[in-house]
Amino acid sequence: MNLTDLKNDWIKEFPEPMMIAGPCSAESEAQMLETAKRIKDTNAKVPIFRAGIWKPRTKPNGFEGVGVIGLNWLKKVKQEYGFKTATEVANAHHVAAALEADVDILWIGARSTVNPFTVQEIAEALKGTEKTVLVKNPVNPDLALWIGALERLLGQDIKNLGVIHRGFSTYQKTKYRNNPNWQIALDFKSQFPNIPMLVDPSHICGNRTGLADITQEALNVGYQGAIIETHSNPDEAWSDASQQITPEVLAELISNLKIRNSGLAGFDNEMGRHRTLISDLDFQMIELLSQRMKISEQIGKLKKENDIAIFQPERWKVITEYAVQKAKETGMSQDFIEKVFKAIHEESIEKQNNIMIDRK
Repeated sequence: MNLTDLKNDWIKEFPEPMMIAGPCSAESEAQMLETAKRIKDTNAKVPIFRAGIWKPRTKPNGFEGVGVIGLNWLKKVKQEYGFKTATEVANAHHVAAALEADVDILWIGARSTVNPFTVQEIAEALKGTEKTVLVKNPVNPDLALWIGALERLLGQDIKNLGVIHRGFSTYQKTKYRNNPNWQIALDFKSQFPNIPMLVDPSHICGNRTGLADITQEALNVGYQGAIIETHSNPDEAWSDASQQITPEVLAELISNLKIRNSGLAGFDNEMGRHRTLISDLDFQMIELLSQRMKISEQIGKLKKENDIAIFQPERWKVITEYAVQKAKETGMSQDFIEKVFKAIHEESIEKQNNIMIDRK
């Protein structure tokens, strides 16, 4: 059997879109039960409660989760409020403890997905399980690693699989904590339309303001649901406070989501896919232009310090020749490429002029 043969009927038991919500980290029994109660009281369609029991941290000495005791709190949430439960596992010990606690859905985090040895260990510990296992994309934009993680799970006869798109790490500071890089996620979706895909807007955004937009964008291109960090008191959360929301805000977010008419899904999903990719590329272009202008400003400072003229004819000649070359290579209009480069060059000259005359 291969990934394309999977039926993944497990998702049919949940309402569409499938929503998973709960705190980034389990902190106390009281925090878990209050969050669960308030989610339930909103009547939002959230069938699955999540909580981080073990938290991989970038640096040592940070809060790394409460550990096994938190699984008892998850069990109490299930017993008192009827939620299915979900948590992240990162090694065989986590798997054994989560299975013993009868956690319904396990996910493999982005830091684990990037390491085939870790995924293999988890897969072998889960061998033959009928639990649902979700795999987050690896931290780096590597589609093969993501697919490989699922293949390792399938190799251990684990068939209830899904994936979570949580964005990709980047060295550059952008408005996203993790750049969505929709192209990679949509390439996965194109290859394996049978494997349910959820979006994790909390980790893509890293803040509360963009959650609704990212979730809606994902639904527009055919994702089956979302996993959203929700806390009874987000500002006091022990981890990722800035990206968590209250149960009441979650309920409002869900109520405002637009679900597509399945009869138009083929056309709408394809159109939405193209528009999403264009938006992603536009964002990347703007970020690159911003970085380019910062370098131009540094060049402007060097020119001022060394009394060098701003406009350098030889440099402009190199730029225009490069534009002509790239136009030929890409099949785009030479005139269009020259206009783009001219606009960029003019903005660069303007920024350097402002530095020369100390204009803010």
